Amino acid sequence: MTLAKALNLSLRTALEDDPDVLVMGEDVGRLGGVFRVTDGLQKDFGEDRVMDSPLAESGIVGTAVGLALGGHRPVVEIQFDGFVFPAYDQIVTQLAKLHARSGGALRMPVVVRIPYGGGIGAVEHHSESPEALFAHVPGLKVVSPATPSDAYWMLGQAVRSDDPVIFFEPKRRYWDTGEVDPGATPPPLHRARVVRAGTDLTLAGYGPTVKLCREAAEAAAEDGRSVEVLDLRSLSPVDFDTVQASVERTHRLVVVHEAPVFFGAGAEIAARITTRCFYALEAPVLRVGGHHTPYPPARLEGHYLPDLDRVLAAVDDSLAY
Repeated sequence: MTLAKALNLSLRTALEDDPDVLVMGEDVGRLGGVFRVTDGLQKDFGEDRVMDSPLAESGIVGTAVGLALGGHRPVVEIQFDGFVFPAYDQIVTQLAKLHARSGGALRMPVVVRIPYGGGIGAVEHHSESPEALFAHVPGLKVVSPATPSDAYWMLGQAVRSDDPVIFFEPKRRYWDTGEVDPGATPPPLHRARVVRAGTDLTLAGYGPTVKLCREAAEAAAEDGRSVEVLDLRSLSPVDFDTVQASVERTHRLVVVHEAPVFFGAGAEIAARITTRCFYALEAPVLRVGGHHTPYPPARLEGHYLPDLDRVLAAVDDSLAY
């Protein structure tokens, strides 16, 4: 099953299991979403539960806040990552704060789905990686699946959460395939996972870069290097315990993400792990990511995004200490 189909199945399951779940966004109904993640849902559940919205992201999230106050569990789609910024005010000043503002009396069970990241040759505003902007905001949970199985389970867990969840979907992985077992027992939503064991160095990624980290580990193995790969899965909260346990085994850490490294998720992870693992580290924590520039035109994105050569160069640099 592709990652996109896994998300569709998860939404279908949520709609079947809970009549309070609603799906809303631009073109999510009749069209089934630009990536077809919501394909067929409006036909099967009706226009009252799978709703096409105007092209107004602030209105989409603002409506979701009202629906949540009314007892519903809205799942809203922001069509592309770069389109979320008109809704940033609603997300930060309302969605993230109403629980605390009400002294815990109000819950905001809202999921904001955002296809994000590059690698599909898109035009401007269609390849952003703004996850750090949301992970920085208290009151929001931020997660990103890397596999079809995690896409299925993590979206279902996010829908059932009483907290607002920003659900970043790696659009370049929508067509990656993998097994999905709806009868399995999933790990907790915010727990990181070791996807490849190793002893010499830890590579940590999330969303679109987990596959890249695995490829780098396989390439490093050909040179006799044992690289452990972590899928962080969650950026708020971050499962620092799992990261720490891995670094205490390998003594080195490289964090990989598509977003610019300046003030990115890797910076926070580097700071925390340096504090936690100061005496275990044999090299500084290194980061590989996008450059501190606006996302480039499609013909140049191969120079902007982290690739196998850049990750392996960081592995070499870390092991050289």
